[in-house]
Amino acid sequence: MIEHTGPEPSRPIRSWIRSSPGTHIWLLIIAVTSIVVVIAPDRVEHVLLHRNSSNIHQLVKHPIRALLSSAFWIENPASLALYALLFELFHAPVERWLGTMRWLLIVATAHIVATLVSQKVLLMAIQDHRAPRSMTHVVDIGVSYGLAASIGVLTYRLPRPWKWLYLAGAITFFGLPLVTGGTFTDLGHAIALCVGLLAWPLTRHGVSRETPRFT
Repeated sequence: MIEHTGPEPSRPIRSWIRSSPGTHIWLLIIAVTSIVVVIAPDRVEHVLLHRNSSNIHQLVKHPIRALLSSAFWIENPASLALYALLFELFHAPVERWLGTMRWLLIVATAHIVATLVSQKVLLMAIQDHRAPRSMTHVVDIGVSYGLAASIGVLTYRLPRPWKWLYLAGAITFFGLPLVTGGTFTDLGHAIALCVGLLAWPLTRHGVSRETPRFT
């Protein structure tokens, strides 16, 4: 009998997932909801996406549910692989660095603040007849606000001079659409990035890479 004494191939992957559980639980839920969207009839898909949107209509009727549920759906399931890559590049490193609770606080704050402010700006545009009233029912779902926040806070993890190049790239990526006639979503991204950058006090003491990330 040959006894295998080498390291298990799956151990690094398992260790990575266990070190950033919030990121991967969130990603798993998004994968499940994306499958639901794919297999659902078109009419059901339409209802699901609108019901779980954080648009003006849903925020007025069901504010808590709208803010919570909109973070677990993406409008285009074909982009799931891209989101998975972005989660691994930005959310997972931040969660491993700061711990699950601080990472979640930053991401949740960004999602809520960016949603409420951008939808308030949209409401004002509708009231001033600068946007059609149908925009109160626009599909506004996805995880991009949270990603923008993680991108912002990750700035403080990088050494100089890469930190400044990274920051310049992030500001350009999220700021350029805003200053060139962006939508309310572009405004939300810029706000979420600022929330991440303003979270600097939470980055002063990281956690050990070997400890559970629920601290």
